[in-house]
Amino acid sequence: MASAETQKVVEAVGLTKVFSDFWLRAKALAVDNIDFEIRPHEIFGLLGPNGSGKSTTIKMILGLLRPTRGRLTVLGHAPDDVQVKQRIGYLPEESYLYRFLNPLETLDYYGKLFGLDRGTRKRRCGELLEMVGLNQVAHRSVGEFSKGMARRLGLAQALINDPDFLILDEPTSGLDPIGTKQVKDLLVELGRRGKTILLSSHLLADVEDVCHRMVVLYGGRIRAQGTADTLLQDTQHTLIETARLKPETIERVRRVLSESEGIAIDSVQAPRQRLEDLFMKIVEQARTEQAATSGALHGGRVAEFLAAPAEGANLLAELATDAPKPAAPKAEPAKPKVDPMLADLVGEAKRESAPAAPKAPVPKQSGSVDRGVIDDLLGGGGDRA
Repeated sequence: MASAETQKVVEAVGLTKVFSDFWLRAKALAVDNIDFEIRPHEIFGLLGPNGSGKSTTIKMILGLLRPTRGRLTVLGHAPDDVQVKQRIGYLPEESYLYRFLNPLETLDYYGKLFGLDRGTRKRRCGELLEMVGLNQVAHRSVGEFSKGMARRLGLAQALINDPDFLILDEPTSGLDPIGTKQVKDLLVELGRRGKTILLSSHLLADVEDVCHRMVVLYGGRIRAQGTADTLLQDTQHTLIETARLKPETIERVRRVLSESEGIAIDSVQAPRQRLEDLFMKIVEQARTEQAATSGALHGGRVAEFLAAPAEGANLLAELATDAPKPAAPKAEPAKPKVDPMLADLVGEAKRESAPAAPKAPVPKQSGSVDRGVIDDLLGGGGDRA
C-alpha cells in the first residue's frame, strides 16, 4: 500500500522564494513560507491578485526556479528531476507559439519533443484540434490567430502528451464566453477522468465553478485555503427557494418569522439567471438557425486518448498480443540493386587488373611476300660482298 507521502501530487512545506540583486541582497520576498498539497485526481485553485506569488509558485513546481528555503516535491520527485517532465502538461499565461507553423505542425512538433511515434502524433493532433474547435483552421498560420484561438491551441499543446498533472495559468484569458464555458467543462471532464489539475486564474467565477479545493495568496502568504463549499459558505444567512409567492403570502411569512424567531426578512427578490447562462442560450439558438461564423468552432468531444480505458480493454489487448500468429513464408533475399555507373567502373577495373591474354599468331595470306626475309637477304648479301 502506498504511503501518504507518495499519494500527493504536489507537497510544499515552508516554501519560500526570495529574489536577490547582483550583490545577493534580498530584493523581493515573492513566496513567504507557504504550506499546501495537491492530491491526485483533484482540480486545485491557486488564487490571488497580481504580485501575490502565484506565477513564482508555479515556476518552482515546474523546476524553472529554485526555492530559497523549504521543501517541494512533484509526483514524488524533486521539481527539477527530468523523470517528472514527461508526466506534466503546462499552459503558460501567454501562449508563445511559432507564428509561421499551422496548428497541425505545432502539435506535431510538441509531440516529437515527447518522443511520440508518427501514428500517435497524427491521431492525437486530429482529436485535440477537434476538441478545442480548431479543426477548420488546421492549415492556417498561427500568426493569423486571435488571442482566443491561440489559447485554444495552447491548451491542445498542453495535452499532447496525455499528462498526469496539468498546470494551467490563466487558461481562459482572451477567450470569449463560449470558449470560457467550454474550457471549464473540459476541466471538469478531465478531472472526472483522473487528471490532476492546478488552475491559476484571476477570474474567480471560473475557479468557483470547477475547483475542488483552493488557496488564496496575498503578499506571498496563504490567507485562506480549503474546499469551495467551506470557504464560500455564508453562515449568517439562510436561503429558502420556492415557487413564486403572492405578496400576501410573503407578508404572512414575515409576520411568522417576526413573532416566532424575532427576525426580519432582509430582502425579497425574484431569482436571476447568470449572464453566462443567458449568453450560451442565445448562442445555442443561433446555432440551431445555422448562423455562419468565421471564428473558432465550439469544441468537440474529449480526445479519445485522454479518456480512461474501458474495463477489460487492457486484457483484450494483451490476449490479442499473445495470440499465436501464422508463420509468414520465408522470402528469398532480394538482390541488391547496383548503380549502372558503378557496375561499369567495377568491370573496367577488373579488366585492367586481369593478365593480358597472349596474342594469337596472325595467319599469313597466300601469295604474300615476307619483308623480313628480304631484308635479311639484302643485309646478308652486303656482308658477304
